[in-house]
Amino acid sequence: MSHREPSSTRIEPAQQILIDSELGQARTAALDAAVGAYDIRGRIPDQLDDDILFALGWATARAMAEIHTATEVVIGHDMRPSSPGFAHSFAAGVDAAGSTAVLLGLCSTDQLYFASGIFDLPGAMITASHNPADYNGIKICGPRAAGVSLASGLSRVRELAITAPQTDGRTIAEDETAASRMREQYAARIRELTHVDKVTGLSIVLDAGNGMAGRLLGEVFGTDAGAASVPFDVIGLFTELDGTFPNHEANPLKPENLVDAARAVVDNGVDLGLVFDGDADRCFFIDETGATMSASAVGALVAEREIARARALGDDRPTVIHNLITSRSVAETITAAGGHALRSKVGHSGIKTLMRETGAVFACEHSAHFYFDEFFGADSGMLAACHLIAALAESRAPASRLVADYDRFVQSGEINFTVADPDAVLADFAAHAGDFPENTVDDLDGIGLQGADWWVNLRKSNTEPLVRLNVEAADSAQVDALTRRVTDFVNAHA
Repeated sequence: MSHREPSSTRIEPAQQILIDSELGQARTAALDAAVGAYDIRGRIPDQLDDDILFALGWATARAMAEIHTATEVVIGHDMRPSSPGFAHSFAAGVDAAGSTAVLLGLCSTDQLYFASGIFDLPGAMITASHNPADYNGIKICGPRAAGVSLASGLSRVRELAITAPQTDGRTIAEDETAASRMREQYAARIRELTHVDKVTGLSIVLDAGNGMAGRLLGEVFGTDAGAASVPFDVIGLFTELDGTFPNHEANPLKPENLVDAARAVVDNGVDLGLVFDGDADRCFFIDETGATMSASAVGALVAEREIARARALGDDRPTVIHNLITSRSVAETITAAGGHALRSKVGHSGIKTLMRETGAVFACEHSAHFYFDEFFGADSGMLAACHLIAALAESRAPASRLVADYDRFVQSGEINFTVADPDAVLADFAAHAGDFPENTVDDLDGIGLQGADWWVNLRKSNTEPLVRLNVEAADSAQVDALTRRVTDFVNAHA
């Protein structure tokens, strides 16, 4: 990989004309719609097209030169029909800005983060994750997979993109050497951290949802990355890469997208089911009965393993981060295992930053994002999956029994409400917190109420006029009562 001096960030007269032009105004509208708190995401072609991707590549290179003095950007893309072209347009923008584009081609988002880590470069992944087929987007990270949010770089990228020149038709070749090195080291790292290549006697189902996990199946469990195949059985579902998602949406947050894997687990009598989202940075789990395993329970189990590893290396009280929507069983497990439990806001960029600031060994979210210090602090669905496979093999218990001790409370799941003024709803909810008996109030992320054996959190979306409700309690009746009470409150203020 070569190094080039970044160009000046001064706005030239020709760029000012572009800003004031019809194209500049169209760019501004598209960027305002697509650039969110943690990533860039929009509909095709209304909000994202090749011009916008070129402009965003140019802007990302400029921003990374300013913030990190970086003169190279590593770029990957998923299997959506628009993604290869968008990746080349983004890479051309990087090149036009005077930086070097290291174009990896097809990869999962966690592979892009891994490449950012091993090459010590900022990165960009062209993907819309679990969104429908008419969406695409970009996940941007700093060197060594550092989180980038609106506050820590995306706002600057949006600002610079408006001033970017128009595409000049340049083409960028994929860096096959870098891509091959990334794939081989990624698979080796997953195996090294989990010893999944030593597991025997299990059988699993992996539902890729026609997303990037279909490619990971052969690289991590098979021989595609140059290592021997794992010594257990893997049944693949919907492993063909197809960004039109002909079988079901690659969004495991929706229960209907877990049905195929659950049926395959039961019909084939296997030990575990894995269901990945489109860019494969998240994995949901199905036990041997076909039931969905709680992401909090899985997070607690993996946290226990990571704490044990860190303590064996001399860390007396390893820090583990959990967002405030995870079950209280997560914090209880962390403490019982000898770790320090640290609550965080929801959102990957903030969690990655907090991991670096505190030296945390692991972090988990209710949405099945799992972050590992030994994976550059990045989230990886495949690394979490292999940890669970290894734990299942070690325990010799069925998957349902493996997580039962970590699944002690009942949760409502996330409930969304469309409201005219989210801030006003939250302020009024805080003012009425005293209506709930024996609780404490916190405002870490939205408004949280904590009771003796229950909690409620109401927070606003970063991208939509929504407030999101999560409730946990000791039993279903209490969850239902609390959920109804807050639902009535929000609906009265909608």
